[in-house]
Amino acid sequence: MESIMQRSLVLAIACAVSLPAFAADERTALTLYRADGDALFATGGDAVSGDGYAVVHERRAFDLKGGTQDLSIDGLPSALDSEALSLRFPGKDTRVVSQRLLLGQGFDGAVAGLVGHDVVVVGESGQALASGTLVRGGDALVVRDSSGHATLIRQYAALRAADSTDFARGSTLQVRVAGGAAGRTNANLDYPTSGLGWRGAYVATLAPGNACRMTFDAAASIANRSGRDWKDVSLKLVAGDARRAKAPIQNKLFMVRAAPAPAAMDAESMAPRQATLGDLRTYTLPTPVDLPDGSVTQTPLYDRHTLDCQREAVYDGGNTWFPPRPNAERQPILANAGTPIVSNLRFRAFDSLPAGYVRVLTTDRDGNTELLGEGRIDDTPKNKDTTVSLGNAFDLSATREQTAFTADMPGHRIDESTRIVLTNAGDTARTVTVREHPNRWRAWTITSSSMKPSKVTPEVAEFSVTVPANGSATLDYAVRYTWADADIAQ
Repeated sequence: MESIMQRSLVLAIACAVSLPAFAADERTALTLYRADGDALFATGGDAVSGDGYAVVHERRAFDLKGGTQDLSIDGLPSALDSEALSLRFPGKDTRVVSQRLLLGQGFDGAVAGLVGHDVVVVGESGQALASGTLVRGGDALVVRDSSGHATLIRQYAALRAADSTDFARGSTLQVRVAGGAAGRTNANLDYPTSGLGWRGAYVATLAPGNACRMTFDAAASIANRSGRDWKDVSLKLVAGDARRAKAPIQNKLFMVRAAPAPAAMDAESMAPRQATLGDLRTYTLPTPVDLPDGSVTQTPLYDRHTLDCQREAVYDGGNTWFPPRPNAERQPILANAGTPIVSNLRFRAFDSLPAGYVRVLTTDRDGNTELLGEGRIDDTPKNKDTTVSLGNAFDLSATREQTAFTADMPGHRIDESTRIVLTNAGDTARTVTVREHPNRWRAWTITSSSMKPSKVTPEVAEFSVTVPANGSATLDYAVRYTWADADIAQ
């Protein structure tokens, strides 16, 4: 019990110390890849997340003594891939003999981060029990003084850094190096880690009036659940689908917090610089950023644009699968089995839009800006159309029924007629796009319809139907399926 109380006291003292992020001798560079999962950006969940992917490029300075030497590198993210970690000493004959990654474990991780640093071990009454270089942490401390004598300490109240060293957040890398001359040396530390990722965050605000116009704000939403802070880092964002093979790490619970807003910049300076990386696209931010652990940060991707758009109401019958043989079963569809009519917003990308979420807003009668809906868009190249699904249209509904059906299998023919009734309970007329997928067989033609199709492909027949205010409209159409014996797989 005494040991537990002492360890709790030590933990309380350690947690009371401010734990700033590690600042490298040269600015750290982060390359963040797109994160498709929502868990990384949630307001509650895992402290260290296996979602997301980033490559870290750090520059760290070491005082080498020449020959064989043990080094301790702290402040590493808890979710890094230790197998892909690389430590290099450019221009030096110094090589890594072995390396060991100690995952961040709260108090134990903080103590492990002080290995190799000068410390003072403090007793219960505040007296110094030992001082010197911390050789080993854990249940018992080993401290070597200036004369070379080592002291083993099992019971203590606190551990104080004798210099400006901060208590580590995250994981610690213990490295044994050999060779090379003595002196201060810069090293390149590169490694991938999960717990960091980004996605597009877009806001489309519709202008009042019948014409579809909107202002479009594009930002990058950056989440950090890597287990450490990132201070004043250069940031490159990679858009596209880069395949990863390894499974994510196990996670710990925490609550996410919002990062401080970036400093204001002029419009020209805050636009990221675009480039290509193989089949991927990159966005390099013009100024360094801070990414506190457990935070979500937003930074602009483009200046605000004003775009034309199209509002769509879509009734889609679904069932796009074709059977291996013609389907001659009648399969009546009940008239009261309605399919929702979906409200969509369609627009053309003014530039490359990385995958992310679009929030669509409008100004209500009281002057407040309200949410119409939110949907996800995939990676969208410049000048390509993209569609955001806003949800089901409240005032629009549809029913369908099969009005006729005949099957002549010896004659290689099936005829089917369908009626779709669209109802509009709103005060303004609406145009509904009806998409039907005749799917009894892959060869079909429309033999009659109450209105001409606006589009016909081998997979879909599309109709544009105007539905009056507080009224309804009916679409009737007939389809004929035909085939030859040679068309059917034996």
